[in-house]
Amino acid sequence: MTLKHIAILGSTGSIGRSTLSIAESYPERFQIIGLAAGRNLDEAFEQARRWRPRIVSIAEESDADALRTRLKQAGLSEIEVVYGAAGTVKVATHAEADFVVSAIVGVAGLEATYEAVRAGKTVGIANKECLVAAGELITAEARRQGKPLLPIDSEHNAVHQCLRGGRMEEVERIWLTASGGPFLNTPRSEFASITVEQALCHPTWKMGKRITIDSATLMNKGFEVIEACRLFHMPPSKVEVIVHPQSTIHSLVEFIDGSILAQLSVTDMRLPILYALTYPERIQSDMRLPVRNLRHLDFCPPDMSKFPCLRLAYEAAEAGGAKTVALNAADEVAVAAFLDGKIGFLEIPRIIEQAVAASNSGTLGSIAEVLEADAEARRYAQELVWGTNRKTSKPQAASVVR
Repeated sequence: MTLKHIAILGSTGSIGRSTLSIAESYPERFQIIGLAAGRNLDEAFEQARRWRPRIVSIAEESDADALRTRLKQAGLSEIEVVYGAAGTVKVATHAEADFVVSAIVGVAGLEATYEAVRAGKTVGIANKECLVAAGELITAEARRQGKPLLPIDSEHNAVHQCLRGGRMEEVERIWLTASGGPFLNTPRSEFASITVEQALCHPTWKMGKRITIDSATLMNKGFEVIEACRLFHMPPSKVEVIVHPQSTIHSLVEFIDGSILAQLSVTDMRLPILYALTYPERIQSDMRLPVRNLRHLDFCPPDMSKFPCLRLAYEAAEAGGAKTVALNAADEVAVAAFLDGKIGFLEIPRIIEQAVAASNSGTLGSIAEVLEADAEARRYAQELVWGTNRKTSKPQAASVVR
């Protein structure tokens, strides 16, 4: 058994903590080499003290100084402490790391993920934004390096598992299941009065605030469509969403002979993380789905008129390039504005649609171009939020990408 050396980008988030839980359960298999911990100084210190990695990155320079001092007082001065975007890249490309878990929320993790792939690391992707905004670049680089991109997102992880049952040329269609979110059965006439508290009540998963709102609008499923297209080299027409409220089946793959393979498991993110970390092996775990308790499995098509974010994602997937960048950027801005009480629930898709329409339709040739398009789309979306929040018109932003 070979010891696998792990670097975690986003170690203090839910995926990062779950990854550390897996490492704790299998100490003979995994060693933590690097941690990128964001802004949580206290948790970064506790993780560094527990795991004793070679390197820890934190967001701010002042926090890095404080972390060095605390580690020195704890007798751990040998741990290298870095900070900022450059520090995250340094963790992702550390010479001893052979597997990188990409779990930083938003485009903040994009550069480090790309550099990890360029450095020849095997990468486990839990960051939707990386593949939505720059999936074409990342997957092309992974092919050049001859290294797998292993999805940790439960739906794509399920597809990856199902695809082991046949060759890609035998695949007819990928089916991504969606819980339908908290408003599956809510009449659209009531959407204007949806509160933040209502939108944060996901029926199945416990997640961060942005992804929970994205699940309520079905934008999260739209992002997953784009991810699936990039990860598995499928056109949008071959990736379908089906609502499955029980969330027992995480995805299905339909083959050209009519056979369908489905992946079922408990709703526990540790399972897809374990799968990615140990691929191509499968190893023993205690995460069991009580099959005898299954009573029924419900399915229905999504209502794209009720949830227009899903339609917008399909349109962006077809267009590619800067359109998917704008989709993600505008969504992040709009969701943040909704969470802050600046806009209503129905304004989220309106702002996204306008921002995507204003973005460039061209292809993007570098991470720098992706980040520039992201910044432009964010500025424009913020202008739209400004106008909506004040109920007044404002001149169109001069900085919109054309």
